[in-house]
Amino acid sequence: MPDEKKFTVLDLLDLDLKEQNALNLRCIGGRKGLSREITTPDINRPGLALSGFYESHAWNRLQLFGRGENAFLKMLEEAGKTDNLEKLFSYPMPCCIFTHNLSPGKSFFSAAEAADCPVLQTDLPSSEFSSRVLRILGDIFAPQTTIHGVLVEVYGIGILLIGDSGVGKSETALELIERGHRLVADDVVDIRCVNGSILMGQGANKVIGHHMEIRGLGIINITHLFGVGAIRDKKQIQLVCGLEEWDSSKVYDRIGTEELTTEILGVRVAKLEIPVKPGRNIPIIIETAAMNERLKKMGYHSAKEFNQNVLRWLESENARALYFNRDDYL
Repeated sequence: MPDEKKFTVLDLLDLDLKEQNALNLRCIGGRKGLSREITTPDINRPGLALSGFYESHAWNRLQLFGRGENAFLKMLEEAGKTDNLEKLFSYPMPCCIFTHNLSPGKSFFSAAEAADCPVLQTDLPSSEFSSRVLRILGDIFAPQTTIHGVLVEVYGIGILLIGDSGVGKSETALELIERGHRLVADDVVDIRCVNGSILMGQGANKVIGHHMEIRGLGIINITHLFGVGAIRDKKQIQLVCGLEEWDSSKVYDRIGTEELTTEILGVRVAKLEIPVKPGRNIPIIIETAAMNERLKKMGYHSAKEFNQNVLRWLESENARALYFNRDDYL
């Protein structure tokens, strides 16, 4: 999560989530504490704490109350045992969340209001809510960085185009879009490392994310020009293509046996260095690179197979030469 922006309980409520990501949260108590900060992407089931055991109590996590915890709360309230509730709210918990549309008793509400601790409610089952909120918080708290480049999806492969300003990244992406591929982000790409090994890229601004700046033409709206089928909101980065001006003094890889990689947020990603000069059709090269990358993920490596075929051919030629040059051959 960015250091300059805190993520609060109110931010969690205000998330614009739909369909399988919707949390369906609403605040039913402790509104004064909605500014409390959420500092960890995890949840805690406070059953042991309610019973009086506070050793290793994970108070800094979201506190999730399901049917079991709610039934125990009712038993405590009927028995008039509120000491555990007072002890529970002595910890600065971010918030308490009740699933299955459950509601706690008056004692719980009174203790939460006194401690300014938000009480939230959702109609989702505990297991479903847990999986959704963990996925969402994992994305929010994921390490992130911003890169100057263009992110496109070509044949299902997320390709990040990088290079110096003016080298032709946007023009290349525009040609790829015209050929039926999709734009994710132009100019500024926000990248998050999800689950420690997956790099997800998206536009830095949802409002202007699918616009492109083409020198000599100006700003164009990809959605309006090519339709909604030419864009997508986010995509995993699986290949980095570095566009650079052709350098005659530099030796470029012509076989492909050397696999270059680059590191983004601690994750190694395959990289290609593509020299740009008049006469080279860069979009077709990138399309071919995308298809070749798909083949590699399926276990087929063209350059390595070519190398092995050459070695087998050389071995067979050497074997023939040795056989026909034998002195005892008649």
